Amino acid sequence: MSAVFKPGARVYVAGHRGLVGSALCRGLERHGFTNLITRELADLDLRDQGAVEAFFTEEKPEFVFLAAAKVGGIIANSTRPAEFIFENLAIQNNIIDACHRHGTEKLLFLGSSCIYPKLAPQPMPESCLLTGPLEPTNQPYAIAKIAGIEMCQSYHRQYGMKSVCLMPTNLFGPGDNFDLTSSHVMPAMIRKFHEAKKTGGPVVLWGTGTPRREFLHSDDLADAALFLMENLEAGELVNVGRGEDISIRELAELIARVVGYEGEVEWDTSKPDGTPRKLMDVTRMTGYGWKAKIGLEEGIRSVYDWYLAQN
Repeated sequence: MSAVFKPGARVYVAGHRGLVGSALCRGLERHGFTNLITRELADLDLRDQGAVEAFFTEEKPEFVFLAAAKVGGIIANSTRPAEFIFENLAIQNNIIDACHRHGTEKLLFLGSSCIYPKLAPQPMPESCLLTGPLEPTNQPYAIAKIAGIEMCQSYHRQYGMKSVCLMPTNLFGPGDNFDLTSSHVMPAMIRKFHEAKKTGGPVVLWGTGTPRREFLHSDDLADAALFLMENLEAGELVNVGRGEDISIRELAELIARVVGYEGEVEWDTSKPDGTPRKLMDVTRMTGYGWKAKIGLEEGIRSVYDWYLAQN
């Protein structure tokens, strides 16, 4: 008899310490799930096929959320491309194959909006995958994620393995990475404005401020992931986002207001902007009956409060 995605199911969250994984655990616990399976990196290296095999043999998870990944911003992607493609390929290859061989009921694979072409139509529909060149600064990471999507769909076609591929927009939330050399734009800005407020500034930001980005709170993403795990059968590629974007300059103004920074902001135009615009077409997801609930300013305030509590 097939397992049902209900509170008694055995659910493995890979990458439970990360931004997405921790949000998934919070979401599962809110929905009454008590049989959550997690492992610290020190206890399970997901790049090690033998270790992953032993883990699945022991724990026999019925549902798997694959949120483990090597992630980072422009600097990290540009300076460590080999790590980004190798580690992400290794992690997802090991887990996806183990899910098939151990009879996991369903896998949810977390991808990224960077899988879509640099000059994709805006908003970006799922159908634009593999229709043009990628953004060079994160191409190794994007190619790894595209391979993960293809692997899930191939295992579904050949073996009937159930999987859903969720492509989130830019995420932020409690537990984010605030390291200025490896973080994404949102936490980096929050930290820069906070520190400038203490020292007197100014704040120096990369690029021109003109690129437009979409942002989704990690708790909204977790809610969407649980919704898809319960309601979608298999083989689907689904965008998840708010369906609206904001310029980086506007984002800087919003964060400055939330933090209470009133000093000068300088734009270093010698640094890259990245993709001009990244907005997800969420028509498919809204058609299933799901929409984001947390407003952008509300989300930023909650994350800044969390950051203050840690520092």
